[in-house]
Amino acid sequence: MRMELQRIVDRIAARVKRPALIEDRRQRVVVYSEHSGVIDGVRRSSILRRHTTPEVIAWAREIGIMEARQPVRTHALPELDLLPRVCVPIRHQDLLLGFVWFIDEAEGMTDEDISVVTEAMPDLSLALYRENLLGELTSQREAEATRTLLVESPEARREAVRSLLTDGLVATDGQVTALVAHLVVAPDDVLDDAARLALEHALVATRQWVGSRETLHLVRHDHGVLLLCGGRSAGRVPAEEVAAHLDQALRGSIRGLASVARTVLGVGDPRPRLYESLLSYQEAFQATRVGAQLPALGPVVCWSDLGIYRLLSGVDTRHLDVARVHPGLGRLIGDEAQQVLLETLETYLDLAGNAHATAERLRLHRTTLYYRLQRVELLADTDLKDGNERLCLHLALKLGRLTGQYQPG
Repeated sequence: MRMELQRIVDRIAARVKRPALIEDRRQRVVVYSEHSGVIDGVRRSSILRRHTTPEVIAWAREIGIMEARQPVRTHALPELDLLPRVCVPIRHQDLLLGFVWFIDEAEGMTDEDISVVTEAMPDLSLALYRENLLGELTSQREAEATRTLLVESPEARREAVRSLLTDGLVATDGQVTALVAHLVVAPDDVLDDAARLALEHALVATRQWVGSRETLHLVRHDHGVLLLCGGRSAGRVPAEEVAAHLDQALRGSIRGLASVARTVLGVGDPRPRLYESLLSYQEAFQATRVGAQLPALGPVVCWSDLGIYRLLSGVDTRHLDVARVHPGLGRLIGDEAQQVLLETLETYLDLAGNAHATAERLRLHRTTLYYRLQRVELLADTDLKDGNERLCLHLALKLGRLTGQYQPG
């Protein structure tokens, strides 16, 4: 099917003497003709990334291409690095399948040229319909199998692995590592269609970079999942590099989306078989929850690096506050006047009670450090020489961070 589409678009481009590009209805690049002469940044980016940007998608929908039945001429938009275009919608029995785009720099595409395109539309729409049908069937099978890999039922997961291998959707049943991509939006808000599309684009772009048969992806209601399948043998891309690539792809995809504040990417520990994807996914998901609460951890958060937060992320913290872990410390948290004491205490405990290292980290004189620690002991009614007290204090501070009760400056 793809070869048939390529022949048609090459024939159309040759007849109208200008490059052509076909997108599907979600504005993902399907095929394009040879490009020579003037090309703008949007076309260059579409060819390299196989999809356009959210800003261009929003602009295209504003001018009505989703409802159009006839060719649409557009003006240049220098702010998007976009030259004038002619967009011809592709429909099969009134079902929108995609678009043919022509760069029309000198606005020289005549009505006769457009007639050439519309005359080829029956062949083009039928070929794209077949391509979409095959692609949708494959995508549905893959999405369903990927979704099933992440359910609790052991037998269902085994069947999903068999399906993926039988259909050739993954190359091998080897090591698997889960990555979870979370777009942070305002409290009580949900991902809108533009954010979901940006998430899908980033996941697909990363799959193309790694290899489609070595990856699986799924977009859920509030996050995306990328499974790296096949391990880290020769020729495979390490999970850390994939995470960095996906992070960059996410940043590029959400650029200009006011609804998304930032992105958090969680990386689970690797597991030896596809059947165990659920375990790595659960870790990656929890890592994104911690990262969303603690921006200081950065945009990529690995489960293996979370320390005590691995335990705390699995605890129902709705009815657990700092005061229940350490009543004395609970009295200090929330008091802005004591913030510097809490930050000093946390650094001291993070450094295993090493006063010299703490003073250097905080750039304090040792006398000042001891004074602050004595104030903590007095106000929190604690004894820093007691190991159990230090454990409770440290745990209470980390819990406070995770729940938002304690937010260092």
